[in-house]
Amino acid sequence: MPSALKVRQNKNPDGSPAAVHVLKDNSAWRGMLREEIIDPERPIIDAHHHLWDKPGQTYLIREFFADAQSGHNIRGTVYIEGGSYYGKSVPEMMKHLGEVEFANGMAAVADSQVYGNTLVAAGIVGGADLTFGAEIAELLDAQLATAPKRYRGIRLITKWDADEALNNSRYVIPPGLLSHPQFRAGFALLAARELSFDAMVYHPQLSELADLAAAFPETTINLNHIGGLIAKTRTYLGHEAKATAHWQDSMRALARCPNVYVKLGGLGMPYLGFGMDALERPPTSQLLAEAWGPLFNFCIETFGPERCMFESNFPPDRDSVDYHVLWNAFKRIASPYSAAEKHALFFGTAAKAYRLSVSS
Repeated sequence: MPSALKVRQNKNPDGSPAAVHVLKDNSAWRGMLREEIIDPERPIIDAHHHLWDKPGQTYLIREFFADAQSGHNIRGTVYIEGGSYYGKSVPEMMKHLGEVEFANGMAAVADSQVYGNTLVAAGIVGGADLTFGAEIAELLDAQLATAPKRYRGIRLITKWDADEALNNSRYVIPPGLLSHPQFRAGFALLAARELSFDAMVYHPQLSELADLAAAFPETTINLNHIGGLIAKTRTYLGHEAKATAHWQDSMRALARCPNVYVKLGGLGMPYLGFGMDALERPPTSQLLAEAWGPLFNFCIETFGPERCMFESNFPPDRDSVDYHVLWNAFKRIASPYSAAEKHALFFGTAAKAYRLSVSS
């Protein structure tokens, strides 16, 4: 059965190749701020990061270790697919296997402790186009065979909005994809393989995700970036409060599905409209805590600390904040919670959701 998705073409309206987007190097800007590390001994699992080599931005094992060893006690990490290192000499459905091979290799390098003692990619979330339906089993089994100790799930970005400017996934996503019969036929294969699903949607799609979670209660769903709140984008200009209230109502409904976990992070991506990347000087952890804290606290209060986990979303969030400052901000936000709740938020929830064997 063919895929229901089209690969998004990097072309201009006239069909000519579009210019390749070069990611900015803001290292000098981020270097203007250095903070003392808060609670440096606290064990952390970074629940969401990428490794890649893209135009203007190399972020591979050395770069990540430099961040992971900037002062916080990063014990392990979860590698999330980023659309890199696809196989070129394989069928379209199988191309994602190359990224799992890459990530497992990086995990082996981390295991050697050549660069440090952080277990990078202790859990690996690969890519898979579930709209191939039952046929996608071939890829899932190949990914499991490639990284049997680490492969924990898949991500297929399904974010869609009526504002076409926000539809910047690698695929052309049709509305209502989470209910598509081919998608669900592929999704149905995950639970038996103990694979989770990382969901990246926009907040108006959260009701669709709740329907999916209720239909597949045995499948763990890890919601990326607090549910894709786009209340500060141009689509909702002048209606931010209403959009945020809609997000809150949808998250309360989603919380009734016990198989859903929430990642706290991802708000440093500039297109979400928080504006931290545009400041003359990099934001302090206190400023970030004040801006993001109410949203994260709502998630924690709604889902409970045992279903919430902090994520760096690096390198995308590096556009707005340095790694050590980011985790300081998270620690400021978590400061009112008990010791057990903090352990869940920074370590325990990620270990449970991704079935990780990482020492604290």
